Amino acid sequence: MTVFFDDRRRLEDRIYRLGTGKAWSQVPPSRTVRLVTNVEAFRTQERTVIMVRSNLLIAEFRAGETRQLAAWCGHRLRRRQVGWEIEAKQINLINRDQHLRNPSILL
Repeated sequence: MTVFFDDRRRLEDRIYRLGTGKAWSQVPPSRTVRLVTNVEAFRTQERTVIMVRSNLLIAEFRAGETRQLAAWCGHRLRRRQVGWEIEAKQINLINRDQHLRNPSILL
């Protein structure tokens, strides 16, 4: 099971919504720290596309409580004239089959 599987449009929608001030699930806003490790890049059939796999640990403090989310991630990146662009992002939480208590932060 995948909890988040965002393409470029969905990522832009999430960022826009957070900027409107109407993202009630983030009032008060979370304080977070992210740790990304074990980053591996893989070639694909397309010269301008690579796949990247990494591990992710997020510590979130909100409303007097701290929690941690751990996952492995997959990204599909495309080379553009000015750098790399995320085409797809997949987050696979290790406790995805348990109650997640509204994962309102942007993973």
